[in-house]
Amino acid sequence: MNNQKYIYTFGNGSGEGDKSMKDLLGGKGANLAEMSSIGLPVPPGFTLSAEVCDYYNKHEDDWPEGVEKQLLESISYLEKQMDLYFGDPSDPLLVSIRSGAAISMPGMMDTVLNLGLNDQSVQGPG
Repeated sequence: MNNQKYIYTFGNGSGEGDKSMKDLLGGKGANLAEMSSIGLPVPPGFTLSAEVCDYYNKHEDDWPEGVEKQLLESISYLEKQMDLYFGDPSDPLLVSIRSGAAISMPGMMDTVLNLGLNDQSVQGPG
């Protein structure tokens, strides 16, 4: 079983990473972890390492072993920190996805906002 760390959490005064990890976490991920660790008010989140993206591109759109488990654990971390739940029909946890490569490149992934909305949560309670 692969025990390599692929996903790094940050927020609420702690961060699994720092500004020195820009090559692994990208500029945004490394700086968010650093800012959170030094006590700046950073909302909780997580960063997929550059290794995940590199593996995905080199292995026919497949994930490294262990990523799915770490992703579920990271979503659970967000749910606990925010006291909201992903997919909750009445008050869902919404997640934004942003590209943050160590080196900006043309054609990078667009930002995805409000991931977590579904047909029921858009309607709202009652």
